[in-house]
Amino acid sequence: MTETVTLTIDNQEITVPEGTTILGAAAELGIDIPVICYHPHLTANGLCRICSVDAGQRVQVAACVTACQDGMEIETNNTAVQRGRRTNLELLSSTVNLEEAPEILELVETYQANGKRFPNSHKRTAPIYDDNPFYIRDYNQCVNCWRCVQVCADDAQYAFALSFDGRGFHTQIGTFMADGMMDTTCVFCGQCVGVCPTGALKPKRQSLLEDGVDPDAIFQQTRGGRKKKGTQS
Repeated sequence: MTETVTLTIDNQEITVPEGTTILGAAAELGIDIPVICYHPHLTANGLCRICSVDAGQRVQVAACVTACQDGMEIETNNTAVQRGRRTNLELLSSTVNLEEAPEILELVETYQANGKRFPNSHKRTAPIYDDNPFYIRDYNQCVNCWRCVQVCADDAQYAFALSFDGRGFHTQIGTFMADGMMDTTCVFCGQCVGVCPTGALKPKRQSLLEDGVDPDAIFQQTRGGRKKKGTQS
């Protein structure tokens, strides 16, 4: 028999199977908790903290990875939660180019986040990698959500072509020994592009069309071929 726990979320009581996350329980009640790094078909890691909620503890907890406990009293949108989400979005806006991240920009507007709150901040910068015929990697738009790493690993593809590279502020998605994608275990399935929420990974044909390149020229550039190891644009 499955064990259950009973808790309240925004003053609504709910009983769920043991191990259910706060995010999952809230969804059953029709309560929408915002997410960035979370994806329903990938392992949750609680990296972005946008889904953090007030569980009456010293610090807020990430709803996507925190299991419900008996007697919990959760508030998903009180003043402290809103302030935390707004600050996280302001920090993100100050360091990453979010121009092609519509879902995140919608959150910025919803929580009235001021992208210029930290005028002395530095944008994270990275090369734009154009090292294969299929997609462009622009990590200036990357929020390190880890979705692409997970879908390339044991959440789906088992290719393990992508990983984290660097530390702290300089952390970004990379490849083993910084190899170009043609020299990795990538099978060009496109799943990493499909789960990217920001435009950091973009189909090459789409990118070239946006740049105004003639469709016939695009076909020639994306029909195949192999650049030298580690080639960037």
